[in-house]
Amino acid sequence: MATPAPIRVTLAEDSLLVREGIQELLERDPRIELVSVCDDAPSLLGSVERDAPDVVITDIRMPPTMTSEGIEIANTLRTSHTDLGVLVLSQYADAAYVSSLFQHGSRGRGYLLKDGIGDPDQLVAAVATVASGGSVVDPRVVESLVSARVRDRSPLDQLTARELEVLELVAAGKSNKAIADQLVITKRAVEHHISAIFTKLDLGDESVVHRRVRAVLVYLASHPDATQAG
Repeated sequence: MATPAPIRVTLAEDSLLVREGIQELLERDPRIELVSVCDDAPSLLGSVERDAPDVVITDIRMPPTMTSEGIEIANTLRTSHTDLGVLVLSQYADAAYVSSLFQHGSRGRGYLLKDGIGDPDQLVAAVATVASGGSVVDPRVVESLVSARVRDRSPLDQLTARELEVLELVAAGKSNKAIADQLVITKRAVEHHISAIFTKLDLGDESVVHRRVRAVLVYLASHPDATQAG
């Protein structure tokens, strides 16, 4: 049986020490081919066009503005390079960053905290997941965003079978109308189910977009291999 081709990866990280540490982890693993190492957003975008990676690993804050370049690039690539996986590494379990990364869907996107990537197998597994179109969310990020977690019990246990079906399709990036069409129910019924999901997961009174994203994060935390169609 032929050995699978290594996953082509571009790494973007402005901190020299962090960049060299991650680079060393990746270069040790035969499942990874590190095609480029960058220290700013323009270099990262140049590598995507030049080196055709399968996955981009990126910090959130990089030159030139040191704000949210990594998230912005991940969202831009969703349109320009639809099959390219992006794994964001961050030191922040920040609701705004996570919501921005997942607001247009979860396919091929991951968000891990930097202090948890010392295990090379964990990092490579995350790279492989986003490369195949799956999603990865650091469990600690979910814990910081969702207040209704119960010890040794998934928040999803509160949902009905139909609500789980709806949430799975929300995680797949589908609109309410598309969900209604797929499940052969009315759009109003979908809205009712989503409202019930928000209530049962105790997602508060934020905007619908943010509650939708948080519900997706809860789902992904319990279904780490979940993928979406678009």
